[in-house]
Amino acid sequence: MTTEKNLGRLAGALYLVVVLTGVFSLMYVPSQITITDDPAASANSIVAHSALFRAGIAAFLIKQVAFLLLPLVLYKLLRPVQQSIAALMVALAVVSVPIALVSLANRLDVLDMLNGPHSQAFTLEQQQSQAMLSLHAYGNGLLVTTLFWGLWLLPFGYLVLRSGFLPKILGVFLILGGLCYVAQVFWEILLPVVAFPDTVLLSAAIGEIGICLWLLIVGVGKRPTLNSP
Repeated sequence: MTTEKNLGRLAGALYLVVVLTGVFSLMYVPSQITITDDPAASANSIVAHSALFRAGIAAFLIKQVAFLLLPLVLYKLLRPVQQSIAALMVALAVVSVPIALVSLANRLDVLDMLNGPHSQAFTLEQQQSQAMLSLHAYGNGLLVTTLFWGLWLLPFGYLVLRSGFLPKILGVFLILGGLCYVAQVFWEILLPVVAFPDTVLLSAAIGEIGICLWLLIVGVGKRPTLNSP
């Protein structure tokens, strides 16, 4: 029982790090830095908030480290439910990390282009244009990453639903949230001029924050015996 509870609390702690750093880097920081279709105004906003911009990059790095460890802990916890599905959950989660890190490199390029040691080799207009191209490349990479952020929730939600030691309702919200993330990706690819309704992602927030707090505060009961893959 102690082992199961410790695994649950560890998973909850890692998930909390993922949630907090994700909210900071993906929601708070962008909300404080104005990015528009005007390269000059966007570049000036980034330079004016360069410390916050860098903090967002650091938080995103921490998020990726925690997100790399999280599915491995969840695998140990949920493997007895169905080992093959637990392995699929890990694969879909882990594959997102290198994509996210490659995308993040574009945000570092933005800073180098705007006020790095070699930025003076370019005109001001070239600096701003290149910075916006790097920021756009980061956004595209993040969109691809979001696909896997959604896909991993499908087997994760299924395992929670079938576990018998975690609330089934959270499994339902995780599955719905995963489907919504996937829908968002294809919406933005196929309908780029129509904004995706953010309220649709509420189910993902409920599922992920809910399972995070449940694991951290309540923990888990006794796990079932191992099923066949």
